[in-house]
Amino acid sequence: MVDQWSRVFLICSALFFLLFGCTVQQQFLVSRQERLALLQLRSALGLRAKEWPIKSDPCTTWAGLQCTNGRVTGINISGFRRTRRGNENPQFSIDAIQNLTLLTSFNASNFELPGSIPEWLGLRVFALQMLDLSSCSINGAIPFTLGNLTSLVQLHLSDNNLTGIVPSSLGQLFGLSVLDLSQNSLTGSIPETFISLGNLTLLDMSLNFLSGEIPPSIGTLSRLQFLNLSRNSLSSSIPAQLGNLSSLVDLDLGFNSLSGSVPPELRGLINLQRLVIGNNFLTNSLPSDLFPSLTRLQFVVLSHNGFNGDFPNMLWSIPELRFLDASVNNFTGMLPNVGLSVNNASNTAVLNISQNLFYGNLTPVIQRFGFVDMSENYFEGPVPVYARGNAFLGRNCLRNSTNQRNVTECASFYTDRNLVFDNFGEPNRTQPPPRNTNKRNRKLVIILASVFGGIGLIAVMVIIIGMLIICKRKRGTTNQRSTGVGPVPEGETPPPHGVSLNFSSLGDGFSYNQIVQATSEFSDANLIKKGHSGDLFRGILEGGIHVVIKKIDLNSSVKKEAYMLELDLFSKLSHPRLVPLLGHCLENENEKFLVYKYMPNADLYSSLFKKINSGDDGLKSLDWITRLKIAIGAAEGLSYLHHDCTPPLVHRDVQASSILLDDKYEVRLGSLSEVCAQEGDIYQSRITRLLRMPQTSDQGVSGKSNATCAYDVYCFGKVLLELVTGKLGISSSNDATTKDWLESTLPYISIYDKELVTNILDPSLIIDEDLLEEVWAMAIVARSCLNPKPTRRPLMRYILKALENPLKVVREEHTSSARLRTTSSRGSWNAALFGSWRQSSSDVAAVPVAPPHKVEGSGSFKQSGTSGSQNGDGNGHSSSTRPHSKEIFPEQNED
Repeated sequence: MVDQWSRVFLICSALFFLLFGCTVQQQFLVSRQERLALLQLRSALGLRAKEWPIKSDPCTTWAGLQCTNGRVTGINISGFRRTRRGNENPQFSIDAIQNLTLLTSFNASNFELPGSIPEWLGLRVFALQMLDLSSCSINGAIPFTLGNLTSLVQLHLSDNNLTGIVPSSLGQLFGLSVLDLSQNSLTGSIPETFISLGNLTLLDMSLNFLSGEIPPSIGTLSRLQFLNLSRNSLSSSIPAQLGNLSSLVDLDLGFNSLSGSVPPELRGLINLQRLVIGNNFLTNSLPSDLFPSLTRLQFVVLSHNGFNGDFPNMLWSIPELRFLDASVNNFTGMLPNVGLSVNNASNTAVLNISQNLFYGNLTPVIQRFGFVDMSENYFEGPVPVYARGNAFLGRNCLRNSTNQRNVTECASFYTDRNLVFDNFGEPNRTQPPPRNTNKRNRKLVIILASVFGGIGLIAVMVIIIGMLIICKRKRGTTNQRSTGVGPVPEGETPPPHGVSLNFSSLGDGFSYNQIVQATSEFSDANLIKKGHSGDLFRGILEGGIHVVIKKIDLNSSVKKEAYMLELDLFSKLSHPRLVPLLGHCLENENEKFLVYKYMPNADLYSSLFKKINSGDDGLKSLDWITRLKIAIGAAEGLSYLHHDCTPPLVHRDVQASSILLDDKYEVRLGSLSEVCAQEGDIYQSRITRLLRMPQTSDQGVSGKSNATCAYDVYCFGKVLLELVTGKLGISSSNDATTKDWLESTLPYISIYDKELVTNILDPSLIIDEDLLEEVWAMAIVARSCLNPKPTRRPLMRYILKALENPLKVVREEHTSSARLRTTSSRGSWNAALFGSWRQSSSDVAAVPVAPPHKVEGSGSFKQSGTSGSQNGDGNGHSSSTRPHSKEIFPEQNED
């Protein structure tokens, strides 16, 4: 019996060896020709021995290599690093793969292959099913021969420098499922031959310079799930045929020049979850039967169009909606007065319906959103409790709320629509004051105004002189912000005199043990930096929540005051551009702790240039689009402090390290312990000059050298220069070296010559001609901010407007009526509020002579050969000598 079982065991062992041993044997590379081809490829690309060791078998030990039956079928060198010699002269050298006749997959994404795609690639490697050359620094045109690769299922060519038209031959790739040509400089129109791509599930051609109309034939691609044509120059209307794409999940047509109405046929997109049609020229009202069938929508962007009429109420009831941006349109109507179940509420949901014509009372429908912007409408009535958190309600007609429209403006709006205005709760005035008076009353008013005006002027002058004397005597005192009253939790230190805190608005209360555990007992490994108001530590709370914890030593009177003022600030302000305060720990007598939300991308100083991989000496620079996004975000935060807060607040520590960045590079302003109310204002400074009283450049009445909004503007100008030039440390320094650098750099910024700015441009930026105009515009804004006279610096709200519309800074929209202007002063920027612009009677002074040498080296530019830009004027023209638009940069008034 034993012998029988032994015989069975031996037979099974032999079978196992024959089956699995042969399989292992087949994994070794069997083709000598293919081994030679791999060695040639290794040498041409400069691959390291770490990934492809030359003395071992490729199929068993080489990283990213896939073999079947001893033959090479797949190569993946994505993210590989070259040898030092390979980095000296990198080229698009993949000729050797022609000898890999069974190759079905080639992935070189994020591996530099500078040069153009060879035409032979579409003539020699017919077995290819997946070709990924995204982010490879490829230039030139897409070869027409790629249409011969009829086995292709995926083609990825995104994030390169490809130019020219999209070849119509790509329509021959009948089996293609994924086509990604985004983030290039492709021109021309979308080929009609794409009608043959019946298996396509993803088509991404965003961030190019495509023009013409969207082919209606795309509506026949029934399997399409993702369609992204955003940030091009596509015109005409949205084809109704797109409504046939019932499998579509994501549709993005934003930032184009589309016009006309939204076709009601889009109601056929029953699986759509993301709809983006913002930043176009679409008009008219939205179809009433559009949204009832789009019940799966989660993300909707309709902003910056010309939509009018009633807002579709169906949008409010879509159960999964998490993001709705309908700002900057002409939507009107009242909010639906419906309740809300707790299950539908979300702390992360976003609603933005600002800059429209909504009216009536605020209703509970907004409770489902965690962030709400309803500013610049005509809402009336009291502000309910549920709208007092993260809701922005400025420029409405609401009661007991700051920064609202005046009664005349609100009453006129309601009267024009035959509606009754509540007159801010006042009982006797429901209409604006009468505009017509009889002539006799006018004469009497003029006479009385003349008599009492002279007396009043003398009295005002006396009062002002007295106030200036008093302020001079009190110079050096600190400014206390007005505060609300709230309970102080038991065991916590009461605030100093003049500051009362509402702790219920300051997030969660943490115990000292929680703080110690989160920071691993404040280990040096978790120390981020030692700040002037406290030491910052990384921390992880229970549940894996990443936070930043500030440890404040109250033995320092300066830190004690700073921490209380910061708590005071957070108890009153809430804005998405301020770093979120999650909570606090105030139970210790001598140490206090503030807990902030963790920012994955740290701050601008550490993110402008980042290491590509751990241990890598190379740095990856932020692209221009991200830099402009950061500049706009920081300007939004500062504009909120300067213009939406009463009194205006000054940040006082604007620099790259205080501009914090989340995982999507959205800005959150940090370093808020120095924020204080602005001392004095522009009118006071003018009166001071009138009376010829001495005043230092950025000095407030208390003697603080940085207690004015103009100081923030100056510091922000240095941040903008860091973004343009890549020169780190400028915004954090005021030493002689920085001043010398500024003096040598600013002459390269001229409204008359676009090319001058290339001499100071960050060399790591790759900018095409149209984006260069945006860089030029930002540099002009920066120079305006750095005017040595505080009163001649622009207001932050106008800086924000300029950064949001950079081409208006350097492109003249109405050449027949406008003239060249110099950098704006603050006084003239204020004139934008009233729409009155002083017409220049003569041209400005001559163009300054360009410096003879470069400062930091020139940038690298790709010539797109395009006739326009996604941000252009639609005519394909750009000029290096165009003046800035008077809408963005009003003409200066001489002091």
